[in-house]
Amino acid sequence: MVVPQPIFHQTLLPLLFCITTPSLVAANPTDGFTRLLLSNFNFQVQKPHDVPQNLHYSFSNGVHKFWVYSTDKPHTPSSDIVPRTEIRVTGYDYTSGVWQFEGYFYVPSGTSGTCIQQVFGGASSATTSQTRVYGGSLTHYQSPTLEQDIYGKWYRHNVIHDVGANNVKIFINGVKIFDGNGRGASSHYFKFGVYAQNGSSNYMESQWRDINIFRNNRD
Repeated sequence: MVVPQPIFHQTLLPLLFCITTPSLVAANPTDGFTRLLLSNFNFQVQKPHDVPQNLHYSFSNGVHKFWVYSTDKPHTPSSDIVPRTEIRVTGYDYTSGVWQFEGYFYVPSGTSGTCIQQVFGGASSATTSQTRVYGGSLTHYQSPTLEQDIYGKWYRHNVIHDVGANNVKIFINGVKIFDGNGRGASSHYFKFGVYAQNGSSNYMESQWRDINIFRNNRD
């Protein structure tokens, strides 16, 4: 009589994996945080100033879709900043404490040279953190690389910003990928969408769903 083996292997191997690679087994990054209330009033869409919003942004079945072209105008007539279509999260600007952004993103093939999520505000630059896409790789600013071959897949994205410690942590699918310095004290807030960067593709798109903002319970 042959004793079935697959169940044994399926349960044993994950246990061995957890024992030998503990650094890849991360606690939920939202543990110890309080989720804050969000509504449509907290989502301010920024898009090229000379076109209707529905030509660059849509919201359907819980998914925010953003797109912009490298030839588009900036979001205000007086701005000389490169084009974007983003949501600026309002109502939760902060100058201290430990805050967290969470969302699930999707980037289609071909989108490149764009920022898809940022922590705005910094002493040495306009932002403290930017998550970008270059040629199918997810990066923090231009480097380091956070994840490769991201096109056409949904990813969970968590960014924790500790203002007092000047620290930024980024988690992809619950695993901490980045832990480094911020860019100094300022007034901060979160943004997500598409924002053209150096070497941008002609067309840039990202999709986002299940957006949450958290604050550390100790604050």
